[in-house]
Amino acid sequence: MKLVDGTTSVVCSEVMHKLMGMVERVARQDAAVLIAGETGVGKEMIAQAIHQQSLRSGKAFVDVNCAAFPEHLVESELFGYEKGAFSGADTTKPGLFELADQGTLFLDEVGELDAKVQAKLLRVLDGVPYYRLGGSRKVDVNVRVITATNRDLEEEVRNGRFRNDLYHRLTQFQLRVPPLRERKEDVAPIAEYFLLSQLPAARFTDDALKTLQRYSWPGNVRELKNVVLRVAVSAKPGTKEIRASDLPAAICGVPDATAQPATFGGNLEEMEKQMILQALAQNGDSQATAAQQLGISARTLRRKLEKYRKGGTGARSSLGSLRVQQQRYFRVTVEIPVTLSWDGKQIEATSVNLSSGGVAIQTPVTIAHGESLEISFPLPETKTVIEAKAKLAWTSPGNLAGLSFEEMHPALESELQQWLLERTRAEGWTETDPDRGFLG
Repeated sequence: MKLVDGTTSVVCSEVMHKLMGMVERVARQDAAVLIAGETGVGKEMIAQAIHQQSLRSGKAFVDVNCAAFPEHLVESELFGYEKGAFSGADTTKPGLFELADQGTLFLDEVGELDAKVQAKLLRVLDGVPYYRLGGSRKVDVNVRVITATNRDLEEEVRNGRFRNDLYHRLTQFQLRVPPLRERKEDVAPIAEYFLLSQLPAARFTDDALKTLQRYSWPGNVRELKNVVLRVAVSAKPGTKEIRASDLPAAICGVPDATAQPATFGGNLEEMEKQMILQALAQNGDSQATAAQQLGISARTLRRKLEKYRKGGTGARSSLGSLRVQQQRYFRVTVEIPVTLSWDGKQIEATSVNLSSGGVAIQTPVTIAHGESLEISFPLPETKTVIEAKAKLAWTSPGNLAGLSFEEMHPALESELQQWLLERTRAEGWTETDPDRGFLG
């Protein structure tokens, strides 16, 4: 997949294909999306994929790392400033929100924003015009916001470091990018792609690829890329094969005494996690040996691994979550016969997709706009026939029409919602509620 910045995304594993299917569904909406995942897993790649498959694809994609700006500059970068707003503001500068108008703004490491900027961001997300720093004229923008974090934002909310209302506003949809250790099938093709870009004539041997797949990659895709670049730089001119012996010692499970100590960003918990994963990689995934190296008990190591591998970055084991209010717009592509009746007429149509709010159909005749109808259709894989009163909501070329449900028996409505809920879970989604948290 070619991305906005011209780079290529390599997706091979089943779990990533499933995630990209969820990306396609999310892209069709205009709701906010939070992408969770460890450092280096490819959260920006997912954000770019959402933008490219959205109706905003022809407009700007603006990305910003919130952790890269000093705290006092974040607000002026996001929202802009007027000439003379502060010392050094010699000209008026539009903010990143203005640059992304009609397009997509990607805020990486959104958990780093301070309380003042969080409050202003919430107002903008709610469609409220804002002032540039030092400005007297309000700025109105239409921007889709996608955010990303490697933090546990729910924990940040509980500790008062992140606004609860902003968290719920940002997580209308939430996607989790699995770490590389959970999708070993991606390691070889990604490594080969990076090697091809550096040494087009060289290839990894089978033993080298097996060695790469055995490593746990605590730094994920970013670490894999750096390792391949190091190997390529170190290779002799004319090299045709990269063997396991050409890889860094740590990748082969052997501690490298000459290597510089690893540097870790983020908080102490993130450092601890990276150290544990690195110890496992150096000891062939032996928990007993890794625990001994770290100076902790094997029981403590297992407990910490359970925590990290089941959502230490704020995500769940599911690949994504959606708010209860978004379920109404969850459409399942399905072809089933739909019987329409109105004004003494009865016709047979075929469904295109189905949601709890209505059904899109392909109809052999033209239906007047706003027409009220009675419809019935079988619910796939069940013995239930859904009957409802509906109204024509829209039409499009190709005899396509959208019907919104106006009235349905509560029992049938419940069965339809349960059927749709099962489909959302089959795709990898978990349902969330602002007051009750995760439901599935």
